[in-house]
Amino acid sequence: MSVHSPNPALILQNKRWNGLRNVLEREGPFCKDDFSASSDNLEFLQTNCKLLVIGAGGLGCELLKDLALMGFGNLHVIDMDTIELSNLNRQFLFRRTDIGSSKAECAARFINGRVPTCRVTPHFKKIQDFDETFYQQFNLIVCGLDSIVARRWINGMLLSMLRYEDDGSIDTTSIIPMIDGGTEGFKGNARVILPGYTACIECTLDLFPPQVNYPLCTIANTPRLPEHCIEYVKIIQWDKESPFGVPLDGDDPQHIGWVYERALERANEFNITGVTYRLVQGVVKHIIPAVASTNAVIAAACALEVFKLATSCYDYMSNYLNFNDLDGIYTYTYEAEKSEGCLACSNVPQTVTVDDPNTTTLEDVIKQLCDSPRFQLKNPSLTTVMKDGKQKTLYMSTVKSIEVATRKNLTQSLGELGLQDGQQLTVTDVTSPSAMIVQLKFQGNEIEMV
Repeated sequence: MSVHSPNPALILQNKRWNGLRNVLEREGPFCKDDFSASSDNLEFLQTNCKLLVIGAGGLGCELLKDLALMGFGNLHVIDMDTIELSNLNRQFLFRRTDIGSSKAECAARFINGRVPTCRVTPHFKKIQDFDETFYQQFNLIVCGLDSIVARRWINGMLLSMLRYEDDGSIDTTSIIPMIDGGTEGFKGNARVILPGYTACIECTLDLFPPQVNYPLCTIANTPRLPEHCIEYVKIIQWDKESPFGVPLDGDDPQHIGWVYERALERANEFNITGVTYRLVQGVVKHIIPAVASTNAVIAAACALEVFKLATSCYDYMSNYLNFNDLDGIYTYTYEAEKSEGCLACSNVPQTVTVDDPNTTTLEDVIKQLCDSPRFQLKNPSLTTVMKDGKQKTLYMSTVKSIEVATRKNLTQSLGELGLQDGQQLTVTDVTSPSAMIVQLKFQGNEIEMV
């Protein structure tokens, strides 16, 4: 009778999860009350828990690697970008032969081939291409994004999916936790968001670093830097020539290519050097150079929070981690507070203050919605219901024919448009999947409407 020696591959596979079993199959002093030590916990991670990773760039590659090696067996990843040569120094799931291919598809293929217990499903699309039915299938969502607009959009989507009981309380089964990570050079942050319960992205919008803006007079008349030439094309030339008939999309290679060519022409006109395709992307999308070590630390922090939320083996972070390794290593955690007047999660109309409705134009209101730290909208469209009960489109920028028809309203005062004190406007914008309500508030009772 022959004795077969154990399969070395199976032995290695079983040993791979020993560390996780020590956490998931034993009670400990820091376990949550609802934690139950069992071998079923690891099985849940490997078979039933479904995670969505948004972004497969520097942070996303680290997240996919960490989550796959932590035992999660069912991952989905969304990314609309393709791989460039400059990505290879830190996005380690890609190779030179992958240049020009989908980040999501290449990352999924690499993880699937390297970690046999994990199956990654790629989606080479925008997050806006999916509806709430798609997002409802996941237990948790973890973000590795470089776009504030995208963060605000997915934040709004998760809030819009909340269901409420008859007494107004949130149905806890409708909550999908979001773990968000972000890096900027040697700085980074990780946060846990329970939609409807904790501070959301909009509650702390002012924590994001201010965008770099160049004086209009400089970029129009006396450009000195390659960035000035790019901003000129982005701000002035794009609207003037409207090459594609739609707003500039920093994620569209055709749009970026057009901006690059025009910026290069302007740079040559003023004897300015340094305009490159990559710089154009950076200026248009406000990209900050990434540092691989920062990505690794923040991804590890995010993955740990995903693990704690999925298993209840320990309390999750409450709720915002800051990290800085510019001079040594410095990190701290604090609880970001939920804002009672939050644009997204407060469920109350937002007030827009108007000094004089007879001199304030609709364009002034739109500018306030874009420039205000509280709103920070990008390209809002506005509708309202007039006194006769009819709906009126005040301005819509996303549909060319309607934009042309409503453009004349921009220069009209609120009085001329027939808008009243306390009137509610419905505002849509790329920063949110759902509309928000703003309420006009006219200062002073002595103002007479024309």
